[in-house]
Amino acid sequence: MAKEKLYDVWARRNPQFETRFEEILLRQYTEYGGGSVESMSTKGKILGAGYELYIYAFFLGLYQNKKKELVGDTKSLGQPIQYWGNLDSKKFRKAYPKLREYIFTALVAKSDELDLIALEKGEINERKAVDFLINTMEQYTNYGFYSIEEKLKENPNYFYKNTGFLDLILNLVQPSQNTDDEIEEL
Repeated sequence: MAKEKLYDVWARRNPQFETRFEEILLRQYTEYGGGSVESMSTKGKILGAGYELYIYAFFLGLYQNKKKELVGDTKSLGQPIQYWGNLDSKKFRKAYPKLREYIFTALVAKSDELDLIALEKGEINERKAVDFLINTMEQYTNYGFYSIEEKLKENPNYFYKNTGFLDLILNLVQPSQNTDDEIEEL
């Protein structure tokens, strides 16, 4: 019996998130739970599907190299990873299947618990390996959701400016322009 590709097993999974973020983030900024990309602008939504904010939050946690365990009630996002960003839309949105591969690669590189040699030797199975990857993904994303929530506490309209989501990521990836006093505070 041939082993399945680790990527394929991972892609069939549907990650979890803390339910507290459903109303304050997912339903606020995305068409989470219904609707289409075509109707999102009429409802004032910034992002399309709920997984778009999930991906964004994942990268916030990843770029900061910070994870946060999920606590309290959780629920699945609603769509397996293999379907994230797989369709072009009528609103000039293009499919982004490579992004799933980048997420997977980052998870393999950053998952402390995943032992690829043990997987190759058959000491752990693909499902157990994917459990490690999904756990890592959920923790990075959860940290990202908390970061977004903190930004909203500072300024409830932060993400309604044209570059709100972009600015938050750029602050993490561009060289700091902070003064010496700001650096000491960090």
